Amino acid sequence: MRRIQAGSALSAFGLGFTVPYLYVYVAQVRDLGAATAGIVLAVFAMAALVVLPFSGRTIDRRGPVPVLLVASVVAAVGAVGMGFASSVSAAVGAAALLGAGTAVLQPALATMIVWCSTPVGRTRAFATQFFLQNLGLGVGGLIGGQLVDTSRPGSFILLFSIEAAMFLVLAGIVGTVRMPGSPALQDARPSGAGKGGGVRALLGHKAMVQLCVLGFVLFFACYGQFESGLAAYGTEAAGIQPSALGLALAANTAVIVLAQFLVLKFVERRRRSRVIAAVGLIWTVAWLIAGYAGLGHGSQAMATAAFVSTYALFGLGEAMLSPTVAPLVADLAPESMVGSYNSAFALVKQLALAVGPAVGGPMGAALHGPYIVTFVLFSLGITFLAVRLGKQLTPEQNQPSLALRPSKVVARHEPAEPIEKDVPVSAS
Repeated sequence: MRRIQAGSALSAFGLGFTVPYLYVYVAQVRDLGAATAGIVLAVFAMAALVVLPFSGRTIDRRGPVPVLLVASVVAAVGAVGMGFASSVSAAVGAAALLGAGTAVLQPALATMIVWCSTPVGRTRAFATQFFLQNLGLGVGGLIGGQLVDTSRPGSFILLFSIEAAMFLVLAGIVGTVRMPGSPALQDARPSGAGKGGGVRALLGHKAMVQLCVLGFVLFFACYGQFESGLAAYGTEAAGIQPSALGLALAANTAVIVLAQFLVLKFVERRRRSRVIAAVGLIWTVAWLIAGYAGLGHGSQAMATAAFVSTYALFGLGEAMLSPTVAPLVADLAPESMVGSYNSAFALVKQLALAVGPAVGGPMGAALHGPYIVTFVLFSLGITFLAVRLGKQLTPEQNQPSLALRPSKVVARHEPAEPIEKDVPVSAS
């Protein structure tokens, strides 16, 4: 498990070097224009949507390690190609490879964590992964910001080369891992859903379908707004300076890093559905504070503080979700479909991240009041959907710590029946 977590953190570290600067690199450094940069970002997202429906079954049939090794190499080739891309076709081709490779890494790593953890320890394992990935992204972005120079394309070649090297390091580390079987909660997984497999089996699993709907709303209302709708709203409605957006994102990451293991003990002792419902309420408050920042009549300093607080509250919700949602996907999956379930949920996330900016961007820039009202309602919808999902879960799926509680049945010792001895009959 330690090697898997280390590889995951290093790959996130590599991504942090390039993700914040991809648009600037294509549009300005390579001088390919804003339209081409938009196409490259769209291709990056679309490549994930293309490969994820097929990656799950491959993980289940071949195992997560071979799939992850191939995905790491593909992502590394895409990163190197992006570093040397000087034409539109080269940039689009590199983005397709990079997007496809990084998309498959997520369900493959999640399946490896499932196979190497017990159902009770899975909560802490996914929380650790989320913590290390955010730390890696933050540190990578910080170092990358010191190395980047928009006047020198060579500095970006260095950044993309570091990213490619981290993908290969991930492959090297994972290649040394020997995978055990996948321990499951007793009687928690559906017994027959894996037979026949495929999309039909997954769609026939009511709890998983409800979790996917909930997941779409979660990612649409949070991650899908970070760098699009919420940023546009902050600068247009609240008059936030662009530098304050960086401060807000830093506050989000800081809360995740600082709060992750503080909230873990709270999450482990609560029902997962109630934790997710609480996140919906926290994000409702976050959107109301964002509404104050843009629609209130406070000072510029108050608006900035409120906007930063919004991102911080989102970070608190993310810290509560990381040890909750991903382990629940694993505990719902039949033994033979862990990869398929992880890939399906990753696909839902990717769809939300694609639709979120398309919807939220224009609203955040022009329809300030309706934008806040819409996402307040979406956040309340998270709470409603979470409570509804809880009714579909077994007690152990909803709260794995119940499996650790000792049985209340105490053996009782009944007094033994007296043994009748044969009484000799005297001869008369």
